[in-house]
Amino acid sequence: MKFFNTLTNSIENLTPKNKTVNLYICGITPYSSTHLGHAMSYVIFDVLRRFLEHSGYKVRHIQNFTDVDDKIIAAANSKNITINELAEKYISEYFTLMEVLNIQRAHFYPKATEEIPEIIKFISVLIEKGFAYKSEGNVFFKVSKFKEYGKLSNRKVEDMLIGSRIEVDHNKIDPLDFVLWKASKNNEPYWESPWGNGRPGWHIECSAMCLKYCPDGPDIHGGGQDLIFPHHENEITQSEAFGIKPPFASIWIHNGLLQLQNEKMSKSTGNLITLDEALKKYGANALRYFFLSSHYRSPLSFNEEFLAQSKTGIQRIENALQIESNDNNNNIEIKHFENEFFEHMKEDLNTPRALSVIFELVKEINKQKTVNNNILKHQKLLSTMCEILGFTFDKSNSNISNDETIDSLIQVLIEIRTELRSKKDFELADTIRKKLSEIGFNLEDTKEKTIWSKD
Repeated sequence: MKFFNTLTNSIENLTPKNKTVNLYICGITPYSSTHLGHAMSYVIFDVLRRFLEHSGYKVRHIQNFTDVDDKIIAAANSKNITINELAEKYISEYFTLMEVLNIQRAHFYPKATEEIPEIIKFISVLIEKGFAYKSEGNVFFKVSKFKEYGKLSNRKVEDMLIGSRIEVDHNKIDPLDFVLWKASKNNEPYWESPWGNGRPGWHIECSAMCLKYCPDGPDIHGGGQDLIFPHHENEITQSEAFGIKPPFASIWIHNGLLQLQNEKMSKSTGNLITLDEALKKYGANALRYFFLSSHYRSPLSFNEEFLAQSKTGIQRIENALQIESNDNNNNIEIKHFENEFFEHMKEDLNTPRALSVIFELVKEINKQKTVNNNILKHQKLLSTMCEILGFTFDKSNSNISNDETIDSLIQVLIEIRTELRSKKDFELADTIRKKLSEIGFNLEDTKEKTIWSKD
């Protein structure tokens, strides 16, 4: 499996450092509602994770919340509430919307405010190594000390312009130096530190949270292309200065940005469509289809006409899944559909081509139904493809057999029952057998194993 690595500007094979793929994705800054641009990014990385897991990889997914920064403080003050109250409101909303969009939950959601001790330790090491300096209660990273600065964004220091998220500060030695610790101002939340009361900078938060869960650095670090500079550039810089063996992340994956009226969808500019209103208008499947119809590295323009077409495309898929199959034999080979789908996904997550294979399969299902052939194996393959892309359909209206799911669940209960019997908890073990029998599933204990049958 290959992905485009922003750091090397080339397609590379995924080679996890250990048995588990550590996937770190930059999360939201919860000061307002989640918008459609966020949704696009998280759908892409959700599909990446689904595909990795389907391919046999064990994935450890970490996604942070930047729950303290200037925008959160300003928004909280305007509402006369604490930053925690504001952040929790929008984090809760985020989880609700992600569930509707069928985004799998990460395994860990670290919050910057809960990792202050780790951040302070991190900054202390950078000061000790001469990569950071104190100034009027602030701490800055000394960019000139890190000779490879700019390697992710492919920029030369002398050509760099100060971007919108690089603060101009008279306390800096160099304008490109970035803040690690901010001295507190009046009426701002703060934490005690060796350099005085203050709070962490944006970039150091992510490094500290990432390395807490991925001590050797993540296998894949992801986010939108707008994060390449300065955020991810600074992450690399401070993490490798801290002592992480380069590269800090094995592969950097960045998705293209969603545009509205030819501009990046952004909270700060107000140029956005909230995810909540988009879900109500178009539905989760149509939004996923829309995002995945373009290669993840390409920019995507919001297009109501295409979203309407997306709903039509989703309906075609659902109709194919719901066609009632007959019992006739069908020896028609469909392996080529499966092979093509997975080859496209393996080549830098090419979802547009994967979608084209899905519709070729839909076409084949309709063709075989016309001549009254059995289409069940076609539908099972189509269902698998849809699950990898995160589409959800009402299974009560589907012709796809759920025998495999039932078997898996019964096997889990058998394993639990076996463990209970080994611990001599026969009463609870018998209860499991009795409850299964009541719904038509019978267990038979043999010398080798327990087998089940259905009435």
